[in-house]
Amino acid sequence: MKRRTLLQAGTAAALGVSASLVRAEFQVGDNEIVLGNTGILGGPLGVPVTMMLKGGNLLFDDLNAKGGIHGRKVRVVSLDDELKPPKAVANCKTLLEEHKAFAFFGCVGSGTTAATGPVLKASGAAAVGGFAVADSARDKVAGSAYFVRAATAREGQALVQHLTTIGITRIAVAHLSNAGGLEVLKLLTDELAKHKLAPVASSGMKGDGSDAPQVAKLFGAQQPQAVLMYLGGSLAGKLINATAELGNSPSFYGMSIVPGEVTAKVAGERARGLAIAQIIPYPWGEVEPLVREYQRLAEAAKLPVGYYTFEGYLNAVVMSEALKRTGRDLTRPRLHAVLRSMKMRMAGMNIDFTHGGHTGSRFIELVQVTRDGRFLR
Repeated sequence: MKRRTLLQAGTAAALGVSASLVRAEFQVGDNEIVLGNTGILGGPLGVPVTMMLKGGNLLFDDLNAKGGIHGRKVRVVSLDDELKPPKAVANCKTLLEEHKAFAFFGCVGSGTTAATGPVLKASGAAAVGGFAVADSARDKVAGSAYFVRAATAREGQALVQHLTTIGITRIAVAHLSNAGGLEVLKLLTDELAKHKLAPVASSGMKGDGSDAPQVAKLFGAQQPQAVLMYLGGSLAGKLINATAELGNSPSFYGMSIVPGEVTAKVAGERARGLAIAQIIPYPWGEVEPLVREYQRLAEAAKLPVGYYTFEGYLNAVVMSEALKRTGRDLTRPRLHAVLRSMKMRMAGMNIDFTHGGHTGSRFIELVQVTRDGRFLR
């Protein structure tokens, strides 16, 4: 047995992962490629995640109907980790050992992703298309994970640049009350500092949004011109409502984690003018062939066209392209080699992992949300 294989087996044993599943020689079966997924699937924060996975399955189901990839069907197995790192680690082990996952797809969260890093490294399995993963967590899974969406810092840079360009200087920051949220607060604070500014107020928000009135009151006392939000599920809508009920009307800007459709349902007319930094191209475009194909498949599956389903679809495009380029002799080391050399353009955005980093895209586009949940460029 080679020294590298012995080291992998030893690391696997320390992590409680079956050594037979982590050796470099591990290969998929003849008929199926299993992709593992761990993420939050229930509650408000699970809504965008399930939509993203449905978008990914649009492509995989279409490929499977045409014979799969080199004769193998692709199947995604999803397990709910409730955004709890220990549960995410347990899910990864279950996916590797019981479900025989060859690679991972669309896994969710900063703390959960960082926690699964050792298991990913020991298994040699690649993870593609992570969702809502802060930059520091991306660094902790470098060499194992490949993120399609732009880095969080890139989103913050684009939003702050836009606000300062139009003369807005009094900016508050609302973020999730978790490690990822605190990291986003720091990066936004650092970005503002480059313009000799600082947040006039900042606050985390609970996952159920029960503290929205208190956060709105805190912000209202400082009278910000704009509120930057790193909030998932219905939280942004609840904050917008609570702010309006106090008689205040700052502009609201969201990072891509903010679901515009959900926010519009919660806040209605009050959501008008909300701007969101989107990290993938406009899903309702009429020019790009890949966008039109996504729309066709979504319509056939009765799945709403939107940013989350389109992001899942584009993640699946990258995953499937990498599997195709790897060839019939599909091994984990070969897949990593292909991903590290991948450079492609899809739907108007460039994907490039050849620079040695873990993030493939820098694409950012600001769009506005209408009161009925539509997006305008």
